[in-house]
Amino acid sequence: MINKVILVGNVGLDPEVRTLETGVKVARVRLATTERIFNRQTNETTEHTEWHTITLWRGLAEVVDKFVRKGSQLYIEGRLRSREWERDGQKHYATEVVADDMKLLGKRSDNGAQEGYQPAAPQTYAQPAPQPYRQAQPAQPAPQPVAPMAPAAPMNDDPDDLPF
Repeated sequence: MINKVILVGNVGLDPEVRTLETGVKVARVRLATTERIFNRQTNETTEHTEWHTITLWRGLAEVVDKFVRKGSQLYIEGRLRSREWERDGQKHYATEVVADDMKLLGKRSDNGAQEGYQPAAPQTYAQPAPQPYRQAQPAQPAPQPVAPMAPAAPMNDDPDDLPF
């Protein structure tokens, strides 16, 4: 099963960052993505903005705390999580994105501190993947080099030959 979300959007409010009693940092960011839809009949473009709640933990929350502000442009990879809770006898539901990876897009001055610095490429911050417990394995011999593959046959650009 796959549960993967990729979003590129703008932060709508300054992030909410908290430190739990255990010392773990958590950040919540509201991210807006805008879709432009062109209507051929009226020759007009309309926009539809969708708001997403992004939750970032530990190291990603640290980066958000230091560099992300309202208006920052972010690339987020993560997974959907649904929650439900009851308050005052009323059930509430929320769907949010738990971020596994984040890239700061745009100029660094757009993302908070230090005016004038522009990174050559987006800054990437990823949550380290949990490592399963493994027993020590005996040393394996070094892998042998593999001969390069022969070049693939040229692709036919005829759209009628597509397999679907």
